[in-house]
Amino acid sequence: MESKILDVLADRVLELGPKPVASGPYRHFKLTRDTDGVAWLLFDREGASANTLSADVLTEFDTVLAALESERPTGLVIRSAKTSGFIAGADVNEFRGASDAAAVEAQISRAHAVIDRIEAVKFPTLAVIHGFCLGGGLEVALACQARIAISDARFGFPEVMLGLHPGLGGTARFTELINPMQAMTLMLTGKTIDARRAKSLGLVDAVTEERHVRNAVKDAVFGRLKRAKPGLLNTVLNSGPVRGFLASRMRSEAAKSAPAEHYPAPYGLIDLWEKHGGNKAAMLAAEKSSFAHLMVTPTAQNLIRVFFLRDQMKKHAGSGNGIEHVHVIGAGAMGGDIAAWCANQGLKATLADMKPEPIAGAIKRAADLFGKIIRKRTDVRDALDRLVPDLDGEGVRTADLIIEAVPEKLELKQKVYAGVEPRMKAGAILATNTSSIPLQDLRTTLAKPGRLLGLHFFNPVSRLQLVEVVSHDGTDPQLLKEALAFVGAIDRLPLPVKSSPGFVVNRALTPYMLEAMVLLDEKVDKVTIDRAAEKFGMPMGPIELADQVGLDICLAVGDMLRSKFGDLLPPTPAWLRDKVTKGELGRKTGKGFYVWKDGKADKPQASSGTAEPDAEMIDRLILPMSNVCVACLREGIVDDADMVDGAMIFGTGYAPFRGGPLNYARTRGAADVASTLQKLAAKFGGRFTPDAGWDSFK
Repeated sequence: MESKILDVLADRVLELGPKPVASGPYRHFKLTRDTDGVAWLLFDREGASANTLSADVLTEFDTVLAALESERPTGLVIRSAKTSGFIAGADVNEFRGASDAAAVEAQISRAHAVIDRIEAVKFPTLAVIHGFCLGGGLEVALACQARIAISDARFGFPEVMLGLHPGLGGTARFTELINPMQAMTLMLTGKTIDARRAKSLGLVDAVTEERHVRNAVKDAVFGRLKRAKPGLLNTVLNSGPVRGFLASRMRSEAAKSAPAEHYPAPYGLIDLWEKHGGNKAAMLAAEKSSFAHLMVTPTAQNLIRVFFLRDQMKKHAGSGNGIEHVHVIGAGAMGGDIAAWCANQGLKATLADMKPEPIAGAIKRAADLFGKIIRKRTDVRDALDRLVPDLDGEGVRTADLIIEAVPEKLELKQKVYAGVEPRMKAGAILATNTSSIPLQDLRTTLAKPGRLLGLHFFNPVSRLQLVEVVSHDGTDPQLLKEALAFVGAIDRLPLPVKSSPGFVVNRALTPYMLEAMVLLDEKVDKVTIDRAAEKFGMPMGPIELADQVGLDICLAVGDMLRSKFGDLLPPTPAWLRDKVTKGELGRKTGKGFYVWKDGKADKPQASSGTAEPDAEMIDRLILPMSNVCVACLREGIVDDADMVDGAMIFGTGYAPFRGGPLNYARTRGAADVASTLQKLAAKFGGRFTPDAGWDSFK
């Protein structure tokens, strides 16, 4: 496909009558020249589906630039030959395992020299951008004199997601070109913007359609394109006193979601701009050292590891998804949101329930979600058209996949299967969204148990990427393969797991939340308990998480797992049953442990008398998760430690900068973790007993 695009782009240049420059020496670039003397440089990284900047690519880029400097073309147009976009950024493979900041700085200095060379050439330079233009790709574009975006282009600096900030001159050039407050916000959040937003910010000089690129290029090269230029406001905001005030505000904002002790990159970026903003040369020089020091931090190396975990999990999906129609039974919070997500991803989704009110509520939630995540109104309309209310459940007859998402009661689920199975078409998959019930129990009443498997989504469906794809010993292998492909097709990460109580994520998460209940019984304040987990790096504490999940679900899962694992789990307190009986279920009812307003917990501020969480409290909450993960490995529920870490990160938000509960244990030392668990078991009971798997864990 990429070679075809290359040919099409080259042919488009040939319409201008270019004369090919010797095509031999370049592996990653194709250089042509048109009748106006404009050089067109097409970037087509060899053997890759997307363009990224590696050391060898940048070396060759430098060679191309040197040749062009001697030939002095009328202008230079830089384009991508890949369908996916312009340049996806740096080749992250080259970041893995970095431990020597001096070596990283030397490498980044060589890359800087190439980007600086683009900026310094004596002829007009222009980036023509389609698709994604991210990280190092945006830094290449910023070094050009002008930028033209095709309307589908998207721009951003995602480096903060890897524990870094831009490292090829982006911090200086971006804050110089556009309003530095806007530039810093985009770099600090990692968010992307579309072409029209980029134009309004002054990041690109024009937005056009592909058919008009030739004329836009001529206008740019020959001085007829009105270029975006920094205004007086940029100068004011980049001045010293203003930078100091704004930097202080930025640090306060960053601290709300990224504590400095866990995520140093935002603060490194803010320091860089506060000290050197407005002085391009100084900022470019300081950027190299700052980037290099961030690269070797445990945070960056663990976040880079998480980046590759996502890629590894995507590979489980395989290819060849044949599912076009999904029928969801149960329009509650999970079922309704699963159906909405499928509709958002282009599938027909029929949604059934025994009463119309839950379906109506699910449609309303879907409309709200689509309004937030879909840009075009017509696309919102189309997604809602694909989400079909189905009170009579007729969608079962034509669906390729039926997902049961009714409450966690074995008899209720089996009753649903009895009504559904005779009406399913041949080859259709029957999937359960159970969060904990073993499939061996669910399948007993089915005529064809081989078509049953688990698709366990996580709440909120639109944000948590993991789906546990659960099989039992009789699952049809072909249907399992189709289910994995389906998960990948709806932009989710599939984790193949063998059926076992709680599977992986809920089995590991339940002791975390139940231990928090034990701490409440010990009269520890709920705010202190949540702060203990947040201090470790969890996105929210176990008390808030229990409210988010639903106390009824926590109770049901806890009871089921205790029936299987007994005293290896903390006891379920009687008062939790009372809260569930009273209908205080958490976020979905507006009250649980916290009062919920507009979807957010109304959390009291810690008072001066509130106890500070100590290391033992953190270990009581966190280490049982690592212990269960080791047990899941030992039992063969999942056969890859990396996938267990990925499951906990993408299914629960487990502190990403720790790299997952097994990576955390490996970093801390498996012997230390096992020893600490043994001490906790001696003090608090057998639920902390270290699993036998620690003896062989590496």
